[in-house]
Order: sequence, then C-alpha cells, then structure tokens
Amino acid sequence: METNTKLRYVAYARKSTDQEEKQITSIEDQLREIERIGADCHITKKLTEKRTAKTLGRPVFAEMLQMILDKKVDGIVCWKLNRLARNPIDGGQIIWMLQNGV
Repeated sequence: METNTKLRYVAYARKSTDQEEKQITSIEDQLREIERIGADCHITKKLTEKRTAKTLGRPVFAEMLQMILDKKVDGIVCWKLNRLARNPIDGGQIIWMLQNGV
C-alpha cells in the first residue's frame, strides 16, 4: 500500500474512567492499535482524553475538531468510533463535518 503523505491525521484515544478495572482497552493499547491500523497515515498529533463521551464539554475533543476546522489536519484515526462520541451533539458535529467536506 502506498503511503499518502499529503493527508495529515490526528490520532484520538479516549477512556471514560480512571478506574482501570472498568476500562477494557487502555489509552496505551488504543494508541498501539491506532499505530497499527494507521501505519500508512501521516499522523501529526496524538490526543488522549480521560472523560466520558456521554456528556458535552470535552476539551481535547473540541481541540481535535478545531484542528480539522483550522485545516491543521485532514482526518481522524481512532481505535473505535465509540471513542469519538456517545452523545448526539458531538456525534452530529462529526457527521455534519463529513457531510460538508470539512
């Protein structure tokens, strides 16, 4: 597979709790998997967050979206989609950005 150096990506890993026994996949494991699945991607920044995605106001999530709006990155690489959003407003922001070619 050919490496695409023109597109820039941000890696995003999130866990919703500090209690390790309640978290199936650690942030470190997520980042390792992102590196594996995104091996052909030009990842310019890795962002991590320890907050639930069920509520609004995640500062790192907001930073990531702003990076896309500011055209600092072209896309997101994450371990699973549920790491991005678990509430309709955050999920809707991502859908809107995709639909509008942001």
